[in-house]
Amino acid sequence: MKVLKKILISIGILIAIPLIIALFVKKDYAVEREVTINKPKQEVFDYIKFLKNQDQYSKWAMMDPSMKKNYTGTDGTVGFISAWDSNNKDVGKGEQEITKISEGERIEFKLRFKLPFEAEDDAYMTTEAVSENQTKVKWGFTGAFPYPMNLMGLFMDMDKEVGADLETGLSNLKNVLEK
Repeated sequence: MKVLKKILISIGILIAIPLIIALFVKKDYAVEREVTINKPKQEVFDYIKFLKNQDQYSKWAMMDPSMKKNYTGTDGTVGFISAWDSNNKDVGKGEQEITKISEGERIEFKLRFKLPFEAEDDAYMTTEAVSENQTKVKWGFTGAFPYPMNLMGLFMDMDKEVGADLETGLSNLKNVLEK
């Protein structure tokens, strides 16, 4: 009986330790990258505000050319939804909705991932004139891991994970717009 009690206490401690650690681990994350494009600000903004154009530059949109896509609403306006469904486990299933547009300045999105896991993140793209014919574009994501899943933050660097994909997308965007 004493051995069983010691085993149960040990298991309880092994379960409790990560849960206690998770109380002190950051839940939120933010990732942002930028690029300067040799085009006027309005021209750049008029291109990025259309979600369908992401097929030409987003790394995620290019990962599975045969993914099913579905659109609801008018592209380039608040409420437009671009949904995807892929058998590729790195792409999965989800949707992106335009939630706010500050004309010529910023577009905000809500990302809803459904497979291979459920999550919601916020994303945005901004444009800032560097000169008459140069525009700085920033692309960013913000999100949070719910407790106790935030423990993954100790082992997963979201800035590194998502940042490289944002850099690829921005590089592709620069190439598309500067052609």
